[in-house]
Amino acid sequence: MSHPHPELGPPPPLPEGGLRVTPLGGLGEIGRNMTVFEYGGRLLIVDCGVLFPEEEQPGIDLILPDFSSVRDRLEDIDGIVLTHGHEDHIGGVPYLLREKPDIPLIGSKLTLALIEAKLQEHRIRPYTLEVAEGDRERIGPFDCEFVAVNHSIPDALAVAVRTPAGMVVHTGDFKMDQLPLDRRLTDLRAFARLGEEGIDLLLSDSTNAEVPGFTPHERDISQVLRQVFAGARKRIIVASFASHVHRIQQILDAAHEYGRRVAFVGRSMVRNMGIARDLGYLKVPAGLVVDVKTLDDLPDDEVVLVCTGSQGEPMAALSRMANRDHQIRIVPGDTVILASSLIPGNENAVYRVINGLTRWGADVVHKGNAKVHVSGHASAGELLYFYNICRPKNLMPVHGEWRHLRANAELGAQTGVPKDHIVIAEDGVVVDLVDGRAKIVGKVQAGYVYVDGLSVGDVTESSLKDRRILGEEGIISIFVVVDSTTGKITGGPHIQSRGSGIDDKDFESVIPKIDEALAKSAQDGISEPHQVQQLVRRVVGRWVSDNYRRRPMILPVVVEV
Repeated sequence: MSHPHPELGPPPPLPEGGLRVTPLGGLGEIGRNMTVFEYGGRLLIVDCGVLFPEEEQPGIDLILPDFSSVRDRLEDIDGIVLTHGHEDHIGGVPYLLREKPDIPLIGSKLTLALIEAKLQEHRIRPYTLEVAEGDRERIGPFDCEFVAVNHSIPDALAVAVRTPAGMVVHTGDFKMDQLPLDRRLTDLRAFARLGEEGIDLLLSDSTNAEVPGFTPHERDISQVLRQVFAGARKRIIVASFASHVHRIQQILDAAHEYGRRVAFVGRSMVRNMGIARDLGYLKVPAGLVVDVKTLDDLPDDEVVLVCTGSQGEPMAALSRMANRDHQIRIVPGDTVILASSLIPGNENAVYRVINGLTRWGADVVHKGNAKVHVSGHASAGELLYFYNICRPKNLMPVHGEWRHLRANAELGAQTGVPKDHIVIAEDGVVVDLVDGRAKIVGKVQAGYVYVDGLSVGDVTESSLKDRRILGEEGIISIFVVVDSTTGKITGGPHIQSRGSGIDDKDFESVIPKIDEALAKSAQDGISEPHQVQQLVRRVVGRWVSDNYRRRPMILPVVVEV
């Protein structure tokens, strides 16, 4: 297996007749999926998603792939293929199209409907090409064939990209559920046919590569949901991803069976379920879904609310209910169902929400105490089966953290892919397919790009470090007025503290130390404001550390007169 090296430099020019693959997101993380293919000077992008922030990224709304490696080549992009409609695969599209709105989007009916609704909010009208399984389209020099795959959202597709350099197959997210709710199977016959033709490089979903066996069927959840509905005394509140159409269908079916009405809560949930219903992906019995405003007229035991917030997102409806910051108030006897998995990194936030809901008397049903979720990704047994069908010449695990990528690589090796033909890359690592071999040749910039409100890319890692310090340790500001010629203090020091846990009157003991240090610096001829600021910061920082074992942000302000 070939591995990336931290000392990798920029990649050399792509050899004539070679195909270049550059993942800009989704490797070493769950989310932000984006892969750039290059052949003959032209580019094809597969997916452009977002990553959701964790606790150590305060104030951040979304994390985007870094577009800097393609920003100067926007004219070379022939299209963006979207494998399915989840946010971690389409959420970054509006930000890329802001830079060039006429890049064509290629995807299935539901995927394009979801991204078009999202782009409407950004006031972008995209160029789209709708495709379905079995279709084959020429996109610049890339001959793309689309293959049905089963996932936790309808209409997911894998894509086989043919060029003179060889065939690359990108699975997108997939599993091999043999009893899917919509009867749409992962097309193993098509993958076998591609395998017979010869798959030169397979990019395969790694999310569940560590999980032994086979992923359970989606329909297994139905019986558990019926049991929960049968035993619920008052309202039922279900939290799910706003795009998990199959899961919402099962909720609707259970509600209909037990004589309950359903209301969708949250803008994204209302929008996505409206799209799915209009396109026929969501079957809604007449009169079942009502406006949330009408629920007050119904008895509690006839109500189901479907909302977002299954990952503990602070601003999502469920978190706000747990914090008593939502118009819907949790009362004893309510049943809350968290119908999704835990995305790595979200565990603390989710359990905080569960505890908050339990505090107000809700019965909380989640993956830890009931089978209310199955994954949308192939487990190890399915991946082994898949590799034996595809028989790829080269394998590149994608979509997963490091442990998932390595586990997936090992599965490929067990099925006979030579270890030196398995590429474990990370975001930004450039892989060239030349003469039938995939090899790492360099690295491009592929860091996190933070969205904070209306700003994109303005927040840096340094800014986040400052935010963490402010949130954890507080801030101390010191105001000093000095004579510009002598460097002597003519006013202050005045010290204020916020969030540091130090009482303002306690700073009286450090003021003599500041006076002494500034007097000495004036004798030494130090009067430049920046040098004086650094001196004040050192004195106060040492005093705080010695006396309180804390490291707040220290902000000295020196005014010359």
